[in-house]
Amino acid sequence: MPAPKTKKSELETVEPIGHRVLIRKDEDKKQTKSGIHLPDKIEIPTITGRVVAISAVVENDTDYPVRQYDKVLFNPKHAIPVDFEGDNRLFVVPIEDVVAVFRKDA
Repeated sequence: MPAPKTKKSELETVEPIGHRVLIRKDEDKKQTKSGIHLPDKIEIPTITGRVVAISAVVENDTDYPVRQYDKVLFNPKHAIPVDFEGDNRLFVVPIEDVVAVFRKDA
């Protein structure tokens, strides 16, 4: 009788397909720029985040200068939440909804 196969512990990942990127949304702000603390019920929605993964289509398209780990500004209207982690900050976003990339001058 053959020995039972042991299942290796596999790490699950999320890979966007098509013209999409995976973004980890930044934390919602609890304080205004002037230092006023906001109650928990009121949040200023942030639409910035870090690119976690890029689809192969976007990566090979020179029209989209987005790279992994870039900080981006995105329109959350078409963002699809990914129920992958407890914090629910991962979103699959169409590349057309990424409206800006933050760059530092070198």
